Amino acid sequence: MHLGTVLTGLTDRPLPEVARSIEELGLSSVEIGAGGIFSKNHCDPAQLLADPAALDRFQGTLAASGLTVSAFAMHGEPLHPDPKIAASYDRDFRNTCKLAAEIGVTRITLIAGLPEAAPGDRTPNWILSSFPARNRDMYLWQWQERLIPYWKEHGRIAADHGVRLCFEMMAGDMLYNAATLLRLRAEVGPVVGCNLDPSHLFWQGVDISEVVRALGDAIYHVHVKDSCLDAQHVRVNGVLDNGLFPQQEGRSWLFRTVGFGHDEFTWRAFVSALRQAGYDDVLSIEQEDPLIETGKGLALAIGVLQNVLI
Repeated sequence: MHLGTVLTGLTDRPLPEVARSIEELGLSSVEIGAGGIFSKNHCDPAQLLADPAALDRFQGTLAASGLTVSAFAMHGEPLHPDPKIAASYDRDFRNTCKLAAEIGVTRITLIAGLPEAAPGDRTPNWILSSFPARNRDMYLWQWQERLIPYWKEHGRIAADHGVRLCFEMMAGDMLYNAATLLRLRAEVGPVVGCNLDPSHLFWQGVDISEVVRALGDAIYHVHVKDSCLDAQHVRVNGVLDNGLFPQQEGRSWLFRTVGFGHDEFTWRAFVSALRQAGYDDVLSIEQEDPLIETGKGLALAIGVLQNVLI
């Protein structure tokens, strides 16, 4: 195993500067935003494909710092009912697959998306309850008419370019737990796998080591990010929380730097479960802690993870 990091929170600085900083921290790989909701400041696939000199500079910048690309990050809204939003994502996705094939990147990290609940709806709808009965009908429609057909088509595009789709399970998305991830994989095939990020599962009350065992060889990429529950708020309001992420007071949970939500033993158990499942690849640090500056958070996370790597 080795440590890498997600660059999507560092796009306010030019790639050469960021690459030098990552090298100084001792990391060996980066996950780079290539579209969707992410800025293309570090990587614009369409531009790089159209300009061989720019592509050479991009690859040279990473090589100069000894960095490889663990994955392109393409989180966005592929199933949005607004055709303009969906078309924008589709263009980014196709260009990212082409760029990945061009330079030998084999993974895209992403989310599956959230469609409307019925034909003609104008906004996405996350359905969490089978009551009333029409909710179940709408949920089944989302899977059969939107989610599965879309990712069968785009899974073929990815496979044709030698790319695996590493879906992150998270709230507000059709894939939010192991069961939904494995269901899509069964429908689409092994081009579908998981970008396992414990932070989204901790606050749902999930045992992350058990999730690793359930997913097994479907784990294609791993994020390392923590989350922490506020026990008092959970006792009163539960874990579902619509508060703004930067807001700290009043939330049931927060994203935290590795080690600030769960102790080192939890991370040791997680890494051990990954190795038992056959995963021996990148742990990509994602820093979204509202209490700790990004650079400091990366250094703190590295300090914890260096003690638990196998």
